[in-house]
Amino acid sequence: MSSRSNDQGRAYEYITLIELFNQISKTRPVKIIENSSLEAAKSSWEGMTVMMQNVLTISAKSFIPTIFELEPLILENDNDIVELLIQKDVEGEKGDVRDILIVRSGIQWEIGLSMKHNHFAVKHSRLSPNIDFGSKWYGHACSQNYWNAVKPIFDSLKQEKAAGKKWSELPDKAGDVYIPLLNAFMAEIKESYQQYKDIPTKMVEYLLGEYDFYKIISIDRAKITQINAFNLHGTLNSDAKKEKASVKIEKTLLPTRIVHFGFKPDSDNTLELYLDNGWQFSFRIHNASTNVENSLKFDIQIIGMPATIITIDCKWK
Repeated sequence: MSSRSNDQGRAYEYITLIELFNQISKTRPVKIIENSSLEAAKSSWEGMTVMMQNVLTISAKSFIPTIFELEPLILENDNDIVELLIQKDVEGEKGDVRDILIVRSGIQWEIGLSMKHNHFAVKHSRLSPNIDFGSKWYGHACSQNYWNAVKPIFDSLKQEKAAGKKWSELPDKAGDVYIPLLNAFMAEIKESYQQYKDIPTKMVEYLLGEYDFYKIISIDRAKITQINAFNLHGTLNSDAKKEKASVKIEKTLLPTRIVHFGFKPDSDNTLELYLDNGWQFSFRIHNASTNVENSLKFDIQIIGMPATIITIDCKWK
């Protein structure tokens, strides 16, 4: 993700937090938890143009009423205080994709929002000569076959980096790097799956995080804010004492089987993973910089979701 996109994302988190505070405070006590993430988000917000600030504000205001309808516990006044906070980036590295938390400590309840501004990516994980993605993604270490397959690729990249080469100067980036690296990655997952049948479930939990959440996507060109409800563990959508949620969100089944894993047709840099229970992902590998580095980054996206994951489009006013 570019620095500009990162700043816009942080600014979006900030104005969402402010608008949540403004709307909740009309009904019940609420406070914003101050931390370094809030300071960083505020700084990004202050660096936006007035036009971009207006766009982000409209986007935030458009979806918040729907979240209140889906989660009536937010506005239920029960003599406690709603706490709002922006999570630190390190939480994402540990498997928590939620950027904003809405918390009621008095009833041991919270929900999280994962904020996206004009992009749909799930994660941007890396492959490198030192990253054991198997241990990190699904709890089973990569085999020696995998390390033997990727070593010559990363050794070559190390030499090109030392020579100060740019990715555009490599004679066959796809044939020498992308394709063999993706083949090794794919073969490792397939072989591990033969031994460990929990891999499909563990992979989705890694990609989507260990907590239920609402993904909030601002799609500026369409003037809508999209809400996706990921209720994988059944913790979203609780009714309040006097008010029920406007829509009932079913618990979503995690996958248990790999149905197909292979290259996207006519592509030399993207794999497609098809799982049971309606889950589909794409893995596009790319160089994230101009100069050659000894690692590559994935752009991982959901290309198919179970029907139980509801999508709500909130039109801008």
